[in-house]
Amino acid sequence: MAASPRFKAVAFDLDGLLFNTEELYNFVGAELLGRRGKDFPPELLHQIMGRPQLVALQLMIDWHALDTTVEVLAAETELVFAEILEERLAYMPGAADLLAALESAGIPKAIATSSGRKFASNILGRFQLEPRFAFLLTCENVTHGKPHPEIYLTAARQFGVSPAEMMVFEDSQNGCRAAVAAGAYAVAVPNGPSASHDFSGAALVAQSLADPRIYAALQLP
Repeated sequence: MAASPRFKAVAFDLDGLLFNTEELYNFVGAELLGRRGKDFPPELLHQIMGRPQLVALQLMIDWHALDTTVEVLAAETELVFAEILEERLAYMPGAADLLAALESAGIPKAIATSSGRKFASNILGRFQLEPRFAFLLTCENVTHGKPHPEIYLTAARQFGVSPAEMMVFEDSQNGCRAAVAAGAYAVAVPNGPSASHDFSGAALVAQSLADPRIYAALQLP
């Protein structure tokens, strides 16, 4: 008889983890700041990765003492993002295969993102993905954004499992801290700017979502 799997559910971040939207957001951020004669230094990018959009935009305003509002930048972000989304949106390496493998093994999965529901549904809808997840949690479902553990504690409750029975995939330091604080098995999958992040507490730092160690931990073929 096969051993029971240690992990009964899997939660995925979205931006920069399943899709290259983090890269696109970085482009948009540089564009917004460039229009105002400001740069987008790595230190600022490090602070905002994995944060809810409104928090990230406020950090951007505070960093450069911009004479604008979060609402103005959010509206501008949506316009610029829409211009590049159609041509540049893509899966991150290994994402599509891992989703299929989880489905074959009957392991339920969900999205837990700092993005808003409208944006997340738009991204997932372009690949007909939303129906393949048990549920979608966004910044609108929680009071405290990442790195607070609320979103992953909420995910575990909705799955009906303990946090320790849930594997969480994150690409940013803030997201990984949220998963670790929730008591989940945190798998960090850094890429680009997040390669320098501090993933202390992560059970595994993977090369990509195709990393064989992920499949081994999940007992996937």
